[in-house]
Amino acid sequence: MEDTRILNKRYETVAWGAFFILLGVTGLIPGVPEGTGTLGVGIILLGLNLARYLSHIRTSGFTITLGMIAILFGIADVLRAVLGLRVELPFFPILLITIGVIWLVRAASTNVKRMNE
Repeated sequence: MEDTRILNKRYETVAWGAFFILLGVTGLIPGVPEGTGTLGVGIILLGLNLARYLSHIRTSGFTITLGMIAILFGIADVLRAVLGLRVELPFFPILLITIGVIWLVRAASTNVKRMNE
C-alpha cells in the first residue's frame, strides 16, 4: 500500500513538472497558437490518470473530466487560431457547471452506497 502511495506521488510530481514546463514553453515561444496550453493541460491530466490506471492505482474522475474538457477547449481554440474558425465556448461557466455536477454525482453515489450497506 505504501509503495502505491509513493508511486502515485511520483506520478503527480511528474505531472506538475510537465505542467510548469508547458507554461514556460508556451510563454517563451512566440506564435504558439492560442489553446495550445489548454490542450497540453488536458493531455497531462489524462496522461497522469493513464499512468495510474496502468499501475493499478485508483484514477481520479475529477481530473479525467477536467482533462477531457481541457482537451476539447484546447482543440477548439487551436482550430479557431490556426484555421480561423469561429468556435466560441464559454470555458469558465462550463467548468463551474462540470465541477458542480461532479460533486453532486459523488454525493449521490456515496449516499446510494451507504443505503445499500
